[in-house]
Amino acid sequence: MILVIMGYLPNVQTISYIVYLILIVGTVLIILTENRNPIKTIAWLTVLIFVPFAGLALYYIFGQDTRKQKHVTRKYYDKIKNLSFNELVNDNDVEIIPECANLIHLLKTNNSSPVLQGSKVEIITSGKEMFEKMLEDMEKAKDHIHFEFFIFNNDATGKMVKAMLMKKAKEGVTVRVIYDNVANWKVPRKFYYEMCAAGVQIASLMETRFPLIQSSKINYRNHRKVVVIDGNTGYVGGMNVANDYTINPNWLDRHLRIEGMGAHGLQANFMIDWYSSGRHWVDTRKYFPPTQIYTQNLMQIVTSGPFSEYSNLLQAYINIILSAKKYIYLQTPYFLPTESLFEALQIASLSGVDVRLMVSKKSDSSYIDPAAHSYYADLLKAGMRIYEIQDKFIHAKAMVADDYISVVGSCNLDFRSLETNFEINCYMYDREVALQSKEIFFSDLKHCKEIHYNKWIKRSRWKKLIESIMRLFAPLM
Repeated sequence: MILVIMGYLPNVQTISYIVYLILIVGTVLIILTENRNPIKTIAWLTVLIFVPFAGLALYYIFGQDTRKQKHVTRKYYDKIKNLSFNELVNDNDVEIIPECANLIHLLKTNNSSPVLQGSKVEIITSGKEMFEKMLEDMEKAKDHIHFEFFIFNNDATGKMVKAMLMKKAKEGVTVRVIYDNVANWKVPRKFYYEMCAAGVQIASLMETRFPLIQSSKINYRNHRKVVVIDGNTGYVGGMNVANDYTINPNWLDRHLRIEGMGAHGLQANFMIDWYSSGRHWVDTRKYFPPTQIYTQNLMQIVTSGPFSEYSNLLQAYINIILSAKKYIYLQTPYFLPTESLFEALQIASLSGVDVRLMVSKKSDSSYIDPAAHSYYADLLKAGMRIYEIQDKFIHAKAMVADDYISVVGSCNLDFRSLETNFEINCYMYDREVALQSKEIFFSDLKHCKEIHYNKWIKRSRWKKLIESIMRLFAPLM
């Protein structure tokens, strides 16, 4: 009104500019007051400054923090994860070696993860072998199959698994499937409808059918890979349901087949995800049948994601790295460490621990590689050894330390896995399993070329500049 009286009527362009300025300032204030990791805050502010229009849209879709939203009540979480275990697990009587005590206590505190004793563990490095074993176990299912994967492709591998799930459902076995709908957006809806028609129950965790309305969910993807058969046999690791894992000889990965109490740990986490997707349970106890003690193996099944109060897996990695006395061997397809993980790796290396990292020379995400390379120089200078696989792509997410602890799961060593996605890892406290993991690491070294500090720092200034620029956006990748 005042502007009209004064004889000045803003045009549409001016009004749009004022509205946009208000949105930008409001978004900046929201980002600042969320009290996130300063590195991630700076990354989002950089995006808003340098690509303002696109940056605002990207933040609205990918940047909102929903960690504090309680999608699962603590009461229900404890009911599933602890009630059934309390009747079956008395980990107060489990003998724990001193080197593992602090880590075990951490994971019991930040993730309510009990120590599971006596599981039989088989480490599988071949996708073809893993699917053969999994399908064989599914064929034997009598009561239920619980199936959760990040990627469930409509290719030869996916159709083979789909046929088995439908077959068992028609036989009267309860089959439940959880998939990530954003990762599988190219898969036609008919693929799932056919399974539903055969009696397979299907759900999607954090489903986003309307991206603009449900934008806050898009950034939080269900990256877990879990199978539980009749409550006694389970699978967990890095492999997805796709041809890359079955017919591509240049694809290296790691998966576990678990019999015994470890399967109960996978079961509890599947049940939480099923409930989180909007489904309910009548009786949880029936899914935790009595099981025998196969070995002296101790393990914890640990999850992390936007439902978690803490960054559980990140805390576990840092604990292991700073507790190691002899060596730490890591394999990951994507290396974009958080500042805390980066510092922990430097500290361990500078302390004389043999820290080795194995990655691919070229990942399947070209924009990630320059950002990853920006971390190498400081780590190499600190004494860490870095190996790049030359002719293969390593998709394994694995860690082994000091011949007493090994880790296999779905979590990459990047911001997205450590802070954002729904992930699941298996922590095993067993010398035999650790030695197997160590042997696999050295076997994979045959395909690698080591990066040396003196040669690495001679890269062109142009490459270093690109790497430094891409590193600014690492927290958002």
